[in-house]
Amino acid sequence: MGLHNKTYLHRLQYYLDSEFTQQLVIFWFTFCLFRAILIYQRFREREFAAAQLETQLTQAQLRALRMQLNPHFLFNTMNSVSSLMRSDMEAADQVLEQLSSMLRITLDRGEQQLIPLTEEVDFIQLYLGIQKTRFRGTVHHYVAIEPESLDALVPTMILQPIVENAYLHGVAKTVGEGFIGIEAQNHEGQLRICVRNSGKGLAYRSPAETAKERVGIANVKSRLELHYGNAQCFELKEFSDGEVQAILLLPLQYPTRLTDKTLEYAYDYPGDHR
Repeated sequence: MGLHNKTYLHRLQYYLDSEFTQQLVIFWFTFCLFRAILIYQRFREREFAAAQLETQLTQAQLRALRMQLNPHFLFNTMNSVSSLMRSDMEAADQVLEQLSSMLRITLDRGEQQLIPLTEEVDFIQLYLGIQKTRFRGTVHHYVAIEPESLDALVPTMILQPIVENAYLHGVAKTVGEGFIGIEAQNHEGQLRICVRNSGKGLAYRSPAETAKERVGIANVKSRLELHYGNAQCFELKEFSDGEVQAILLLPLQYPTRLTDKTLEYAYDYPGDHR
């Protein structure tokens, strides 16, 4: 029987039932939609909170690693001052001034984790000056950095423990004159930093020297992993003449604002760039 053959009440009831069903479907669809949006928002909030906690943990680990470097470096430098005071008070005074400048730079950086390479090199220059005074001209050094790499970002104090190891376990063991060099360039879209030093190579280091070296190198590796994950590489290379190279490959990153800077250093031993 068609709908037109039904009474008015039957037709009215049919339309009401039909509209109720339609409204019921719309209600439940809307309810489920808003419920899904709410669940997604809560999921994103938890995800953001977890990311924040992970970031805070990473920053805390980085701060701890940097704090580990400062007393280690300070202790070694003060030993150098102590040795110089017995033989050359003027040189000891000069080293104290350079050390004071280094500590001032460290304090001024505060919690800053990444800095332009040129600032890191300025810091290393002070350290090289201290070592030059300590070794009394028997060590020649150079810094060669491509202009486009000057403003590339690197972790704060990432080179100091490498250079320190190069001196203590390499150059200091060299008979006669030694050398140390720092190079940086854009290498296939990555920042390549190489610290070279003369010496007797890795195989001739005593167990005590190897243990001390591991502290600095382990610190460097841990910080690189925290900053870049697997997008970085650190390796030590040894050559037949005793030269050792510490090579870092890092993502090539720049600060949001770049300033025009130039950096040209020429020292006594340019070396052969291997």
